[in-house]
Amino acid sequence: MALPKKGSRKIVVDGTAYRWRLRRRPTYDQGMGWSPMAYAVEHLENPGTTLLVDTGGPHTRNWMGAPSAPVLPSAVAEAVRTARARGWEPAIPGAPFRLALTGPTNRRP
Repeated sequence: MALPKKGSRKIVVDGTAYRWRLRRRPTYDQGMGWSPMAYAVEHLENPGTTLLVDTGGPHTRNWMGAPSAPVLPSAVAEAVRTARARGWEPAIPGAPFRLALTGPTNRRP
């Protein structure tokens, strides 16, 4: 799964370049606060396995007015380091690697 270049941002973590993207508009479940905000990260030069990061918090543009925090580049860098420590190989093709930053989230009933 390749990330679209439009709307993605470049980040360098420990000397390796990555591209990350967060949906600008929430999905219906994210808008209602039933599923958490998530973003994707891939290797910039040789995209293989995509990292999918579940932030555990509501999307910043949720429709319910739930307090939320934006995703900062420092948080993305930390997520990349954590995923690499847990075995994510970004340049090797494969199924998306999922990383949950927190415990259970406020899921849809």
